[in-house]
Amino acid sequence: MSRPKPISGYPEFLPAGRIIEQRALDILRESFELHGFGSIETRVMEPLDVLSRKGEIDKEIFTVRRLHAEEGAADEMGLHFDLTVPLARYVLENAGHLAYPFRRYQIQKVWRGERPQEGRYREFCQADIDIIGSETLAAHHDVEIPLVALEAFERLHTELGIPPVLMHVNNRKLSQGFYEGLGIDDTAAVLQRVDKFDKIGPDAVVDLLKGELGLTETVARQCVALADIQSADASFVDRVRALGVRSDLLDQGLEELATLVTTAAAAVPGRIVADLKIARGLDYYTGTVYETELVGYEKMGSVASGGRYDSLASDGKTTYPGVGYSFGVTRILVPLVTKGKLAVSRSVPTCVLVAVDSEEARPEAIATAQKLRARGIPTEVAPKADRFGKQIRYADRRGIPFVWFSSGEVKDIRSGDQLAADADAWMPPEADLTPNVGPA
Repeated sequence: MSRPKPISGYPEFLPAGRIIEQRALDILRESFELHGFGSIETRVMEPLDVLSRKGEIDKEIFTVRRLHAEEGAADEMGLHFDLTVPLARYVLENAGHLAYPFRRYQIQKVWRGERPQEGRYREFCQADIDIIGSETLAAHHDVEIPLVALEAFERLHTELGIPPVLMHVNNRKLSQGFYEGLGIDDTAAVLQRVDKFDKIGPDAVVDLLKGELGLTETVARQCVALADIQSADASFVDRVRALGVRSDLLDQGLEELATLVTTAAAAVPGRIVADLKIARGLDYYTGTVYETELVGYEKMGSVASGGRYDSLASDGKTTYPGVGYSFGVTRILVPLVTKGKLAVSRSVPTCVLVAVDSEEARPEAIATAQKLRARGIPTEVAPKADRFGKQIRYADRRGIPFVWFSSGEVKDIRSGDQLAADADAWMPPEADLTPNVGPA
């Protein structure tokens, strides 16, 4: 069989990269659970009408069809392209069994049929947190979610060496209220075009607003002036007021966003900025929206995002509002790992290799390994009874720091130190117990 060719858009880590990914996922899980989020997992397939009912996302869906389906049968199922739409279905199906506010985290693969490029893949891992209410959900959760996210990012930065982040936040009520104050009816259409601000620039956005939506030059320039406002504190409020537009919805959005920015700036200084051009593409967001960049890697775009949605899930009788945030785990890690920006001290979890004198002595080596494992020391037994020099070289190739001999001695093959040790009591230095991840 010839060597298979890789399929673009489906990244696969080597063992060292997988250790980095698992460590990142562990940090995310621990961070989420410290804040009371419980884990769920949803099926990978959803009916196409469920996947396509929110936002302009039909082109991203991978359809699923049984190989032996009847000829002419319609493709009615698709792989989920995010974890929010499946969450809405999950909440509706299990509404009577959930306690509200329902706090959930979910770490799963998702699939999108878009053109693969750096940071964008067809199969990738996401880690989501959401808080869901029944009929109502307090506004303070819009502040809580980004604080949880920023806390997790701080751990990823300090413990793994992932670059620090800057979270850009806005509020749909602010933008919508501003547009309504200008007399614009189709505010969603304006949001969609303003969302292209960073890609095409302010003048091009003005041209779109005039050419496609029929706005006057003056009104289009006002929309762009709003989008151009940024601040790391609540000073953006005065800048918006200076534009001279008034509406009750605008006032509400300004108040909510100012509370978020002020609270986050105090809790995690330098990690959040009010950015009034942030809109988010999907149409189910109704309030606060978040987009997050890696500092120094801004060309990658947003690596984590989310927002408030007041009507994502409804059964016709009860509405389930929520606020959520999604970490693009694969989007963050793959460029950093493949470019050698993150490294791991060894590509295997093994801390100790137990040498084998002869095949007849293998049971004794296995017994020693069991004693070490019983105390949490990752251990493997040499695959072959060979000269000790070859067994040491085997450990060195795999990055295993210690070799244990039947004489009751353990050798640190990095320094050459060899000491007498008891398998019932010896412990390696804490730094050697598991692989260390950090900047290369």
